[in-house]
Amino acid sequence: MNILKLLHPKACIEYLYNDCTARQTLEKMKNHGYSAVPVIDREGRFVKTVSEGDFLRFMVEKGLYDIREMENFPLEKIPPKVNMRPVNVSSTVEDLILLSMDQNFVPVIDDRGIFIGIVTRKDILGYCYQTIMQQDSSETTTEEV
Repeated sequence: MNILKLLHPKACIEYLYNDCTARQTLEKMKNHGYSAVPVIDREGRFVKTVSEGDFLRFMVEKGLYDIREMENFPLEKIPPKVNMRPVNVSSTVEDLILLSMDQNFVPVIDDRGIFIGIVTRKDILGYCYQTIMQQDSSETTTEEV
C-alpha cells in the first residue's frame, strides 16, 4: 500500500521552524495539546522532532523555572533525546510500523528531503486492524465453502 493514503499533509498539521524560540514552541504545543511536534527549516527540510520531555530536560539542565526565560533560546538549541527518523514517501507500511513502535507519529519526506507531512500511530494501527479483519473475513468465507 502507498503510505500517502495514511498521510496527514503538512498543510493540515502543526509544525515549527527551527528558528522559532523555545517559548513559541512550548506555547504552540500547549495550545494544541501536542506532546511532540516536527521541526523544519525555512527551506522546508525536516530537521527533528521535539517533545515535552526535551524541553523539561533542557529547562532543568539550564536551571530555568519561568517560561518567559525560554524566549532567549532558539528552538535549534533544544536537543532531542530521541532522534525520530523520517521516512521517504516511497517507504512501505512495514517501515512505518517499525518506526511507530517508538514514536507517536512518523515524519514523511520527499526525495529532496522536504517535509510533506506525518503518519500517526493511530492511522497505522487502524490500517493494521483493517488488514487483519479483511484476512479474517476472507479466511472465514474460504472455510465455509
